[in-house]
Amino acid sequence: MSTDAMLSTAASGTPEAPKRRRLGTARILLIISGVLIGLSLVHLLTGADDVTSQGAIQAALQAAIPLGLAGLGGLWAERAGVVNIGLEGQMILGTWFGAWGSIEYGPWAGLALGILGGALGGLIHALATVTFGVDHIISGVAMTILAPGVARYLSFLAWNGTPGAGPTQSPTVKPLPRVSVPGVDSLASLEKHHWFLISDLAGILRGLLVDVSVVTILAVLLIPLTWLLLWRTSFGLRVRSVGEDPQAAESLGINVYRYKYYGVVISGAMAGLGGVFLSTVSSVIYREGQTGGRGYIGLAAMIFGNWRPGGLALGASLFGYTDALQLRRGSESVHALLILVGALLLALAVWETIRRNRVVAIASAVLGVLSYVIFFAVDKIPTALVQAAPYITVLVVLALAAQRLRPPAADGKPYRRGG
Repeated sequence: MSTDAMLSTAASGTPEAPKRRRLGTARILLIISGVLIGLSLVHLLTGADDVTSQGAIQAALQAAIPLGLAGLGGLWAERAGVVNIGLEGQMILGTWFGAWGSIEYGPWAGLALGILGGALGGLIHALATVTFGVDHIISGVAMTILAPGVARYLSFLAWNGTPGAGPTQSPTVKPLPRVSVPGVDSLASLEKHHWFLISDLAGILRGLLVDVSVVTILAVLLIPLTWLLLWRTSFGLRVRSVGEDPQAAESLGINVYRYKYYGVVISGAMAGLGGVFLSTVSSVIYREGQTGGRGYIGLAAMIFGNWRPGGLALGASLFGYTDALQLRRGSESVHALLILVGALLLALAVWETIRRNRVVAIASAVLGVLSYVIFFAVDKIPTALVQAAPYITVLVVLALAAQRLRPPAADGKPYRRGG
């Protein structure tokens, strides 16, 4: 058996585990079509225009991108066997260095420096956990505590006394360019007609393809690129093998320390790019506390996606969409979506009943019925519940999917050469 074949066995976890059916392209397209039709029906039945409007989709994309990048960062680190709780701190470094680089040297330099700032945070985390054997959680928490202090100190040095800026915020940042797909914006007339499915599709396309930042395009491309690198190259095979069984990888001549470093540094770079998005795309200014816990939510999106790029992107999109709705007539939009949520939960209950998974089936059925009870009992969702909707959504999905989740076998476990 070749070295790559033996590494593939190590990277796939226990060989005797049954193979699970993966979603093919046809099934993914079928799911997307089903969701689109469901949203169109919700729009038709309730008149909630913001469910599929251009503005809602743009806001959802803007909310999802930093979460997805943080989740990709967590994916790279944990596939290499290192838990990176420090993603929040690495995002903070990305926000600061991205803004500073953009102000001093231009937006493209800011993009590069923000990525390097996050990678530096990843390197520090790797040094602590991989080389010195510090507990992964302790090192990550320390990184998250340290990064705001570093950013405050650097802000004081760079911008103290600058008009409109200071230790807690930067001057206005030079934004990166935005692009639009030619002809798509002309679909605005179709969107205004509110025709079933056609107008909804027009709004979604305009939200996804008009006035899009180059950082958004880069972030979207990183999803398939991560999959290709981790699952279709020898480099990715080695990274995954040290996260599943480092002793087996070591016995095949792999430098486990080196590949753990690769994973964690790339993880920090991804988080840094998420920080650049926040300070140069979401807003054209760096502000203290700008990340707002997105590093932790990105980890939740990664777990939701079962440590895979496609599932992670779905989790980040789900959170971003529900988060965006609260900003655009949230009470009306969230109330309308209860129709679709209830239908999906009841369908899941039927599916899990067929599969004889009684616990998930009962839980799904109860939540589905509860969704319809709330929909018919009230005309308006309370503001507090609307604001909590993204977090409730993630918790419910994680709870229902918990039995199918499988982290890398050696994730978070200490490793010493020859051990």
